Amino acid sequence: MGIDARSVEETYQLMQPKLQKLMPDFEIRAKAELAFEITKLKKARGAVILGHNYMEAALYNSVPDFVGDSLELSRKAAKTESNPIVFCGVRFMAETAKILNPDKTVLLPAAKAGCSLASSITAADVRKLRAEYPGIPIVTYINTYADVKAEVDICCTSANASKVVESLKSDTVIFLPDEYLARNVAAETGKQVFFPESLKKSALTTIGKSQQNMIAWHGRCEVHEKFSVEDITAIRKQFPDVCVLTHPECSPEVVAASDFSASTSRMVEFVKTSNAPHFLILTECSMADNIIAENPHKDILRLCSIRCPHMNEITLQDTLDCLKYDRYVVDVPKEIRDRARRSLERMLEVH
Repeated sequence: MGIDARSVEETYQLMQPKLQKLMPDFEIRAKAELAFEITKLKKARGAVILGHNYMEAALYNSVPDFVGDSLELSRKAAKTESNPIVFCGVRFMAETAKILNPDKTVLLPAAKAGCSLASSITAADVRKLRAEYPGIPIVTYINTYADVKAEVDICCTSANASKVVESLKSDTVIFLPDEYLARNVAAETGKQVFFPESLKKSALTTIGKSQQNMIAWHGRCEVHEKFSVEDITAIRKQFPDVCVLTHPECSPEVVAASDFSASTSRMVEFVKTSNAPHFLILTECSMADNIIAENPHKDILRLCSIRCPHMNEITLQDTLDCLKYDRYVVDVPKEIRDRARRSLERMLEVH
């Protein structure tokens, strides 16, 4: 996808049509200079840049070779021949790229770029759950750090979570760490949700293996948990024919009140093909900006004001410095990397 231009002016001309609704012209010109320098350096080094759908619009619409959600970018990372890999996303995503490419250099253009979901659970937590509920398969959302991925049976993304759960063919599964995604996946797969504090080993026996159960965790995304049914109700009063799209990290009540709920990439495709007069995108706000940039003729209501502070750490200047100075290198210890790779490869095999 990345821009291929021979000058700063050409870069500006390619960026301006997409960004003109989102920022003033002087800002587009300044960011075109950075994008041109990044593209030159990327080519000189043989690098590949992966950009998540939540990247700010000027970055998303200029330097990445591939953009998408966690599942798409995981697949691209697994197949790339390029080195280094620059991951414009948060740390757990860059760790995933390193796990799948142990012999390549993976760079993250921010010193931290964390994630509230990834921080909500530890490897020790997973080991404790496995000891309490032996024999029950454990699924973790990809929004976790490498040491957690190393302790589970399989990973998933929001795009394939239900398919991953169904692929296990188990009456009971443990689904970590997103409480809301677990509830939404349980609704899709016909499972009843319980939490460890209310479900001891004896209670699990009482429930019976003939029922469909899901043991969940109390992790939440600090962005998606802020959206409410009241937000949707208020917008529908102003725009009765609005089409509301939500991410499945939102609460089940918000998902139920929306018209469409899916991964970020499926949201992009939905807007492209839908003829709805208005769209409200309830996910990280840069996502709506990027949809506007790619669909200038669609009416995207810019009413979202919630940015992910971690995704927001990644800028064009950071990306340029990342390539210039090889910062920040992401590494995963081999003993963790090898076990985490198995859970990721199992995820990638689910279609």
